[in-house]
Amino acid sequence: MKFSILIPVLFATLTVVACDRPAVVTVPAAPVVTTPGPAGPQGEPGKPGAGTTVIVVPAASAPSN
Repeated sequence: MKFSILIPVLFATLTVVACDRPAVVTVPAAPVVTTPGPAGPQGEPGKPGAGTTVIVVPAASAPSN
């Protein structure tokens, strides 16, 4: 009786182990290639050394009650 149960269990174990699992293949994303467009019109020349500093101050918030 012991061998009649043992043989099918061993056969089932070997069958499950021998199954071929498909490999997981991850496809890399396509690289993003950017190409520069045509040059736009030339802007006005700047003034080097003008010494101008712009300070942006946020608006005051309303007091909460």
